[in-house]
Order: sequence, then structure tokens, then C-alpha cells
Amino acid sequence: MTTETIYKKLAGGLSKFFSQNGKSTAVIGLSGGIDSSLVAALATETLGADNVSGLIMPSQHSTVHSVTDAEQLAENLGIACHIMPIESIYHAFIKELTPVFGLHKTPDVTEENLQARIRAVLLMAVSNRYGGLVLNTSNKSELAMGYGTLYGDLIGALMVIGDLYKTQVYEVARYINRHHEIIPKNTLNKEPSAELRPGQKDSDYMPPYNLLDPILQGLIEEGHSPAMLVKQGFEEATVMRVVQQKAQVAFKGFQLPQLLVVGEHPLLPKDKCF
Repeated sequence: MTTETIYKKLAGGLSKFFSQNGKSTAVIGLSGGIDSSLVAALATETLGADNVSGLIMPSQHSTVHSVTDAEQLAENLGIACHIMPIESIYHAFIKELTPVFGLHKTPDVTEENLQARIRAVLLMAVSNRYGGLVLNTSNKSELAMGYGTLYGDLIGALMVIGDLYKTQVYEVARYINRHHEIIPKNTLNKEPSAELRPGQKDSDYMPPYNLLDPILQGLIEEGHSPAMLVKQGFEEATVMRVVQQKAQVAFKGFQLPQLLVVGEHPLLPKDKCF
């Protein structure tokens, strides 16, 4: 399937979803990353710039370039954009939770997930107020590995790029930029990170995408066993890490929004596919 075909399927599916649900406006959390940038670009192309709003919700761990990249994207697209810092909200939550946490004072994934869930509340509040739909920005690689927070960055009315591996996300983004820069170059070039703690990178939680995606494609699209993938040259430890992690997070798939299907082997159950 060509990148152009994937792009047209995404745009067509997005248009059909909004039409069938009687909605015309979308709200997207803009992080300055490649996933939210691609979803925003697709929504703008499909719904029109006047019908798309972006929320930039930096925390104490967000870098300056993440905010500026998100602002530049919104300017390039011509969409409304609002900055809503979450640091004070986060500290208010921590203050109330401290008596319950007791001796468990060392920050861990709990605090990381809390940031994602605060952002989800803000996105849903804005969508409720203006009658729009929140668009999810998770990709297939992240979903397969459970790299997402339930009731946090996994919320939304539709998973727009949930059937695209991360490497495909970059391909479609470059296709969108084929005539002129829409998605900022810095967004395309920087290392992926959720920025939920200092120095965090996606590769802290899973293999690099250029290695992870071929393994996932072998398991999902091609139906290969782990042993077959090892015979093809993939490192056994890496393959087993992917297989085990994928199995441990499979429960999340039953609590996710509908997924816009592009290929023949969607990750989620059929009743979750659109």
C-alpha cells in the first residue's frame, strides 16, 4: 500500500466518521510530537481549519521546543490553539494524594500517568463545552506495546492513526510535507518522547521503532511465530521482550476508542474498528 493510499484512507475515514456522527469540529492535544501533528494535519485537511482546535498542555517536564513546535504547527495549519499549563493542577493532585500514598514517595509511573489523565480531563472539558470530538493520537506501535495511559492519552472519540506503525506515521507526515512545510522539521527530526519525566524517551520502554515495527508486523500482519522471526535474523531476546510485553497489555485494547482501519489486520477487536 502506497503512502498516498494510506493518506487518502485516513482522510476519507475521518470525514465519514464525522459525517455519520453528525459532528463537524475536533479537539486535539498538541504535544509538538509527530503523532499529534499528523492527526491535526489530517483533521484540518478533512474538516477545515475553522473546525479544528489544538490544546497545548505543557507540564514541568515539557521542553521549550515542544511548545514552540506545537505553536508552529498550529500556525502552519491555521487552526485555533490554546496553551493550558498543567503543572499547578498536577501539584494540586499530588498534594491531595500524598496522605494516601504514605511512604510511597518516590515518583514512578503513577506520576507519569497522572499528567496524561489531567490532559485528558482538559480535552474532554473543551470538547464538551463546544460540542466537538476529541481525536486520539496514539499509533499502532504504541498500542501494541501498551505505551499509553488508560483514561489519559488513550481517550478520544476515534483513534485516527491507531492502525499506523510509528514508521508509517513518519512516512505519511513526510507525504503531507511534500510541497511545503506543514509539520515542522524539528518535529520530524527529534527523538520521540512523551516528556513525562526528565530525559524520558520512547526507547526507554520499548525497542527503537525501526526495530520494533518489523517485529510487530511479523507477528500481526504476517502471523509469524517468535521462532520464525528469530530465524529471520531478529535477536531472540528482543523478540521475546516484544511478545511478552504485548501479551501483558492486551487488556487495554478492550477499553479503547474506535480505531480507523487502514490495513487488513487491525490491532483491536472488530467491534472497535471503523
